Amino acid sequence: MDELVKEKTAKSNDYGADSIQVLEGLEAVRKRPAMYIGDISAKGLHHLVYEVVDNSIDEALAGYCRNIDVFIHPDNSITVKDDGRGIPTDIMTKEKKSALEVVMTVLHAGGKFDKDSYKVSGGLHGVGISVVNALSTHLKVTIYREGKIFTQEYERGKPLFDVKVIGETDRTGTEVTFHPDTTIFTTGVYHYDTLVSRLRELSFLNKGIHLNITDERETDAEGKQQSDQFFSQGGLKEFVQFLDATRQHLIAEPIYIEGERGGVPVEVAMQYNDSFNENVHSYVNNINTHEGGTHLAGFRRALTRTLKSYADKSGMLQKVKIEIAGDDFREGLTAVISVKVQEPQFEGQTKTKLGNSDVMGAVDQAVSDMLSYYLEEHPKEAKMIVDKVILAATARHAARKARELVQRKNVLIGTGLPGKLADCSEADPSLCEIYLVEGDSAGGTAKQGRNRAFQAILPLRGKILNVEKAMEYRIYDNEEIKNIFTALGVSMGTAEDSKALNSTKLRYHKIVIMTDADVDGSHITTLILTFFFRYLRALIEQGFVYIATPPLYLVKKGKEQKYCWNDEERQAAIKELAKDGKEESVNTQRYKGLGEMNAEQLWETTMNPESRTLRQVTIDSEPEAGRIFSMLMGDDVPPRREFIEKNAKYANIDV
Repeated sequence: MDELVKEKTAKSNDYGADSIQVLEGLEAVRKRPAMYIGDISAKGLHHLVYEVVDNSIDEALAGYCRNIDVFIHPDNSITVKDDGRGIPTDIMTKEKKSALEVVMTVLHAGGKFDKDSYKVSGGLHGVGISVVNALSTHLKVTIYREGKIFTQEYERGKPLFDVKVIGETDRTGTEVTFHPDTTIFTTGVYHYDTLVSRLRELSFLNKGIHLNITDERETDAEGKQQSDQFFSQGGLKEFVQFLDATRQHLIAEPIYIEGERGGVPVEVAMQYNDSFNENVHSYVNNINTHEGGTHLAGFRRALTRTLKSYADKSGMLQKVKIEIAGDDFREGLTAVISVKVQEPQFEGQTKTKLGNSDVMGAVDQAVSDMLSYYLEEHPKEAKMIVDKVILAATARHAARKARELVQRKNVLIGTGLPGKLADCSEADPSLCEIYLVEGDSAGGTAKQGRNRAFQAILPLRGKILNVEKAMEYRIYDNEEIKNIFTALGVSMGTAEDSKALNSTKLRYHKIVIMTDADVDGSHITTLILTFFFRYLRALIEQGFVYIATPPLYLVKKGKEQKYCWNDEERQAAIKELAKDGKEESVNTQRYKGLGEMNAEQLWETTMNPESRTLRQVTIDSEPEAGRIFSMLMGDDVPPRREFIEKNAKYANIDV
């Protein structure tokens, strides 16, 4: 879209041709950035880096790049370097400008549209690098090509000078340094772990490429900067092993499938474990299609048909009295599907669901052929997989009965709402919010402090069931989880998918997890988030799930008082209130639980929309989130301890 037409707000009597504003070139991007990068929060900020890195990955896919380096500078600017061919710099006849300037400043310009230049590419919309340029206060690009070093700089997408030669070189490649415009983004701070997760993912998806990242913002005790290097020789096979590292495997090695069908390269790795969750992740040209699409449908179809055919031929299903469904073949399965498609068609602008019909057949054929061969060659492993499928089918039937019992009880009761729920009077879900509160004591305080018009309170007794280690029927039999389902108004299960979420009757568009600010509270929050990620993920993806942030301290001196959410704020408050310099005269109260606050304090600090801070729960990387939940809530202690030690910012010790 080269132009965006915006109608100015005007009174009817002066609304005419002069009221129409035409935004040319990159002005449209700056005016409506979310149209191009999804949003202007931290997610959009990090997306800028992905756009630049994806250009380098495209060079690697074309066979011209082996090393990609990312640097986070102290001012939160970013540099991405590669050793590809370098963006062309010669003059384009039609535009009468350097090709480099056209690529950097014109939407839909680039080599991705020429099939001879790039066979496959993630950035097929052709807006990547120019959008990054438009949304940066300053961007500098340096090209190493044809023995020369070329450069050009820009401010908010506009060139500061023509492309010029600044030296000679014997290397090739592209180097881009940009500083995001903080007047556009809600945050300007990059999260190292978020970028690390994406680079690690790209290394698995593109074996043989070196991806390195360095954070220059801080150093450790030895003066070293934080850095990570990623390189995968085994590709998706290593990816599945990484994702499944904390689970108990059924088979020693992942099943690996690689081939080309109908001109579509297909790569699949899959591993069965003893868990009860399905963790299947799909990619098209390195884009995580978390809504699936034709490639995922082809994989599921081939998996179900091939395994069922093998089990039937082997006589393993003769004594099974219940029907086996597609879901049963995927329980306890971790798999990654990656296809490279020359002209992918995505449903919607978000690139999250593949629509190419021919890809379904290509994946189906590749998986069916190679999985059949694997099962015939590995009878011992095949029997273990089929036994797991039969167990899953048995458990699914029990879970369905438990679900039906819950829903039948709801109908008999009438509203079906839990007795502990203190509902709100507002009927419009978009205006309503529900607090999932730890314990009856805190729940009672929250009920007193809330605004009854739009805030509902559901107290949860103790720690809810760890769904990561529980069979599905036990989940629907758990009282606290049943209360959450019925209070929210959502249900599980369709004819096609027993774990599909029906959220059409969702009663609240803000679901707030509110627990104590201590170790137990953090554990309960993690248990609830695990449940939402595994069973109510759509609510997270639609932006309905939040975490409340109650204060840790109340600092008082006389009639003056300040609430503090961390130790730095506490120290600053003590100094501010100790005007005479006598800090010992300042009293500090440590809140060990929500119940220690009275209703007015809880409202003022944690529940009042005018003054509270809610943290919205988002998913940066679905595979990484699944891996972390499995590690945190599984049985393997060492990786969990290592993760907590690395990520714990503050240790709240209650004496």
